[in-house]
Amino acid sequence: MAQTDVLIVGAGPTGLVLALWLTRQGLKVRIIDSSGGPGETSRAMAVQARTLELYRQLDMADAVIAAGYKTPAMNMWARGKRRARIALIDAGEEISPYPFVLIFPQDRHERLLVERLLALGVAVERRTELRSLEDKGDHVAAVLQHGDGREETFTALYLAGCDGARSTVRRQIGGGFEGGTYKQLFYVADVVANGIDPAGEGHIAFDKSDFVLVLSYGEADQYRLVGTVRGERTEHPENLAFEDVAKDAIDGLQIKVSHVNWFSTYRVHHRVADHFRRGRAFLLGDAAHVHSPAGGQGMNTGILDAINLAWKLAAVVKGRAPDGLLDSYAAERQAFARTLVETTDRLFSFATAGGGFAEFVRTRIAPIFASAAYRSEYLREAMFRIVSQTTLNYEESPLSAGKAGDVKGGDRLPWVRDTDNYQPLPAIGWQVHVYGEARADVRAWCDQHHLPLHMFAWRPAYQKAGLAQDAVYLLRPDTYVALADPHGSVATLNRYFEERRIRLTS
Repeated sequence: MAQTDVLIVGAGPTGLVLALWLTRQGLKVRIIDSSGGPGETSRAMAVQARTLELYRQLDMADAVIAAGYKTPAMNMWARGKRRARIALIDAGEEISPYPFVLIFPQDRHERLLVERLLALGVAVERRTELRSLEDKGDHVAAVLQHGDGREETFTALYLAGCDGARSTVRRQIGGGFEGGTYKQLFYVADVVANGIDPAGEGHIAFDKSDFVLVLSYGEADQYRLVGTVRGERTEHPENLAFEDVAKDAIDGLQIKVSHVNWFSTYRVHHRVADHFRRGRAFLLGDAAHVHSPAGGQGMNTGILDAINLAWKLAAVVKGRAPDGLLDSYAAERQAFARTLVETTDRLFSFATAGGGFAEFVRTRIAPIFASAAYRSEYLREAMFRIVSQTTLNYEESPLSAGKAGDVKGGDRLPWVRDTDNYQPLPAIGWQVHVYGEARADVRAWCDQHHLPLHMFAWRPAYQKAGLAQDAVYLLRPDTYVALADPHGSVATLNRYFEERRIRLTS
């Protein structure tokens, strides 16, 4: 007999979120990490709107927002002159209940997740490493090594590798990690600084081949700087300090750094694992995909990996779905990861390309385009959708079916500001939405199957959002639309579950 349902290797945000969602759904988990405690450095900074929408399922969104900082605007500078100011507050006010970019450093984020998990009775086991694993067909056997050198053989129904870009789990299952590494060397520094104007806003400055990104923590004089290291300094990055990096772009902003709290250098990779699932083992987060930090997508993508997999594992372990349901995790998340890597690759290449023409585009053309884009409501919303991951869909997934209005199976349910139709979504489970009036047989079917039915009195705002009157929208436990049926047919609902062999009760 397996000793637990899911063994999670890695206690960064991805692993912690997976543990939270699984525990909340009644599964037994064990989560281990080789480190001695949560991260002590800020690392990932941005929490995107889609992540906050899903955090409502564990009543965490408000706590994260209260602890974070809403970046008011991003300023673009070129050769010491401000060329554009892009307002970020309420950029997606018609798209999401969280229409902003939230700065919440990863170390604080991890501590909050650890506290929430501990409140559910699950503690992270620190200084514990995975040494090996073996898929036994009906369970996974793992050899763990504790900090005191003691080895333990442990069994679980499934194993989740959330152990980062150098994943032991990925190596153990023989997974490839195709892609490459950019030649540029980057630095990241958390600093105390003044002279930044406007203070408290984000800034990106280009100066010839140098650039710097400045993000505010929302605390007086506390900033994150990200930039490139050029020339011969890149040969021995382990010996570099903040004093060694190029200061052209920093000086152009007239930043005066008085103290460096943390400094590190790194190279950016762009890779996607060839398998997100192999038997009873799964890869999530950086273990499955790494890419440039452009757009603040990395941590958020790992969190969405975890939430996508969690409800499927819960359904299979509880006997409500066949093991084949878990194949949809790889089908959905690997496709998105490849698209994301391609997108961030283009942005990264633009920001770091050398040569006179590239410099001209960055310092002259890009600021004009950015300023014009944010004067256009359509372009502003389009940019917000991409960065916030609210445009992500699973339309090609085997779990997606139908179309009603402009909404297809696999789409994120459109949010309607007038009524906040997201209020029922914190429940982790299947549910039906009808915008208008549900047919009597649909109501009876939902009662029979103990499936929550939420009806919203029809109004023009729903049509504007792309929803069809009286249609049935079946929502998955991760709140994406599974089935969109314009006819509101019980037969269609029955067929959806029968074809996929999913049961609503054990």
